[in-house]
Amino acid sequence: MNRRQFLASAAVGVVALSSLSVLRPLLAEAASPVRPLDPHLKVPAMKPLRTDDNPTPPVTLTDAEWKQRLSPQAYNVLRGHGTEPARSSPLDKQYGQGTYHCAGCGLSVYGSDAKFDSGTGWPSFYQPIDPTHIGTSRDWKLIYPRTEVHCARCKGHLGHVFDDGPPPTGKRYCMNGVALVFKPA
Repeated sequence: MNRRQFLASAAVGVVALSSLSVLRPLLAEAASPVRPLDPHLKVPAMKPLRTDDNPTPPVTLTDAEWKQRLSPQAYNVLRGHGTEPARSSPLDKQYGQGTYHCAGCGLSVYGSDAKFDSGTGWPSFYQPIDPTHIGTSRDWKLIYPRTEVHCARCKGHLGHVFDDGPPPTGKRYCMNGVALVFKPA
């Protein structure tokens, strides 16, 4: 085996091992029973750290402060970049007039006028309420790249954006309901 063949086989081995470490949590999550959120569950109202819609200055809390502030499910999604089970959030079928805010810091991120039924089981929007209220980054958790959406103020993970949405933008901002708080108009 020459040097090039050795390096190629080593690279394949590294990719295979890294794929297993990426897939292991997903397989464990898939094997666990999915329990939808109880619609009668009383969730305490979360007071935003700031009441205006200015995404700056950023909200920075310690990990312990985030754990105290958020429910375990919201912490897993917003701070751990997790994904809630499809169809588990009542916000998926919420079509009243109002605004969707980041559950971490209260920043408005989506308006009900941009919400649509994507059929995916997660609240979906075709555009943010203000492009400066969200940020994006590259996410490689599923081996292929996706565009992650996060809150511009607290950097909490909200969901992902895809290029298969309706007009006028052609975007589908697929959000985790537990990362959002709906405030009626």
